[in-house]
Amino acid sequence: MPLKPLVFETLLALVDEPRHGWALVREVETRLGGDLLLPGNFYRTLRRLLTDGLIEEARVTRRGKDVDGHDPRRRYFQLTAHGERVAKAEARRLEALVGDRRVRRLLKAR
Repeated sequence: MPLKPLVFETLLALVDEPRHGWALVREVETRLGGDLLLPGNFYRTLRRLLTDGLIEEARVTRRGKDVDGHDPRRRYFQLTAHGERVAKAEARRLEALVGDRRVRRLLKAR
């Protein structure tokens, strides 16, 4: 802690459902205000999240498709329980930061 923005945004993109790499790239780019991600940097981040146990590959079942109909040719990722705890802790940290009266005063000044 604190998490790098790319790491936190990737974890946030996986909160609701498993996603494949390209869908993650699009979601994170949108969340970062349209900034383009360098594929090498993003996939390096994914590998690190896998190594750290924050995400895992989603399992594919039944005739090559999982219950949500995901394409078996793509690698899908999902949060682990550990990844969810880390994302929640970072969200709480950011919430506390924004709750600081000095930060609120800065935000009001806009």
